[in-house]
Amino acid sequence: MAAEITREKLFLRLHNELPYASHVETEKWTKMRNGDIRIEQIIYVRRKSQKPIVLGKNGQTIKQIGQMARRDMIESFGKKVHLFLFVKVRENWREDRSKYLESGLEFDV
Repeated sequence: MAAEITREKLFLRLHNELPYASHVETEKWTKMRNGDIRIEQIIYVRRKSQKPIVLGKNGQTIKQIGQMARRDMIESFGKKVHLFLFVKVRENWREDRSKYLESGLEFDV
């Protein structure tokens, strides 16, 4: 659910600047001693040229995406969320069968 929230904010913020060639993956989810949640996510893009689009000038775009996603996560989970977003290039993420299976989808080549 956390990955879908971030993905939604990614598309709301970038509109048509980023083609539908991105994938958000929750890499780590940790419940902290004080009850807060620490979430580390990776936004995968298919080309090097897309990474600066997601980051934005001086990191402002990724910062806004993170702020919007964090607000929704706090509301959804009822706990304080510490969200860390990273952007990586993975050219063939669409062909990775395991990514589809993780989401409960069937992969047919």
